[in-house]
Amino acid sequence: MVSLAVSVLDTEHSPIQLSGILCNLPNVEARVRITALIVRLHVMSANTGLANAVAMVRAVHFGANPETLKSNAFQAAASDNDASVRASKEQEELARVLRAAGVSVVWLEPPADSRSPDGVFPNNWFSTHEDGRLVFYSMEAPSRRSERIPDLAEQLRAAGFVVSGVLDYSAHAQSGVFLEGTGSLVLDRINRIAYLCPSSRTDTALARDWAGQFGFRLQWFTATDPVGRPVYHTNVVMSLGAGLAIVCFESIPDSRERAALRGCLEETGQEILEISWQQVCCFAGNQLFLQGRDGPLVALSDAANGCLTRDQQAVIDRHAARIPVDIATIERHGGGSVRCMLAEIFLPRQ
Repeated sequence: MVSLAVSVLDTEHSPIQLSGILCNLPNVEARVRITALIVRLHVMSANTGLANAVAMVRAVHFGANPETLKSNAFQAAASDNDASVRASKEQEELARVLRAAGVSVVWLEPPADSRSPDGVFPNNWFSTHEDGRLVFYSMEAPSRRSERIPDLAEQLRAAGFVVSGVLDYSAHAQSGVFLEGTGSLVLDRINRIAYLCPSSRTDTALARDWAGQFGFRLQWFTATDPVGRPVYHTNVVMSLGAGLAIVCFESIPDSRERAALRGCLEETGQEILEISWQQVCCFAGNQLFLQGRDGPLVALSDAANGCLTRDQQAVIDRHAARIPVDIATIERHGGGSVRCMLAEIFLPRQ
């Protein structure tokens, strides 16, 4: 029945027109079921699972954060006095190229009393969802808990979005239980799968609660660096979107977990692009797929783009237009890249 629905769907008819075509089927039950499936497939084909709007927070106090250095091996131990100025310029350029490609960029005002050097990475402390919900997360570093914007819902509404509810996990930080947004969770919003690798910043029990709230299933795997330290965020070793999964299987020591992850991606129709740990260190795993004016695009840093081979770039180009930008200061001192700088907005528009 699915194959029939897909073959019928592969036309230029609308679901209503297709229902008329199928009315001649002799079996009424089959006719109803196939028509319903065709409508569902049309909805799925129209839903890219990609955001066409993002939120950014200005680099007011940017620099290396000593509280996150222990779990983030990608950041430098110290930063110079001009780092915040350079980071601001890098943010502005990222916003410019995204807007030029048709992605809406919403600048959020940070709390006046926050001195967090990691404020440029908002995707860790909040996420937004298609049903209008806003989620706040529990952050491991005490300094990062101050990044939360108390009037975030109001700022998003002022930008033209609907916020219908709030789910708040931030209090779990007081119990030492952490889940850091779409750093911890790499989401396949079409197939409702949340990928995660456990770490000090990613609690699996809290992730299970999140998955139950939003109707996702979890696909978890253990990822480590070459000396065996847990990878602090899933989005360091994995990016997903536009039918492509960029994954560092080299970071997954357990062969069964590697096979399970590969199988899950293949079952959901993702093309897999494997990257090395060396490329992870250049932030090739920290890319973000978005919906631009002319189709899917992927935002990535110059460092990530430059470390990819031509064959790897060609694989990405089959799925999305690459939009590289120089964010060397933010990568060096913050230990995060483009994906971390952008909080996708999936909220309905007013």
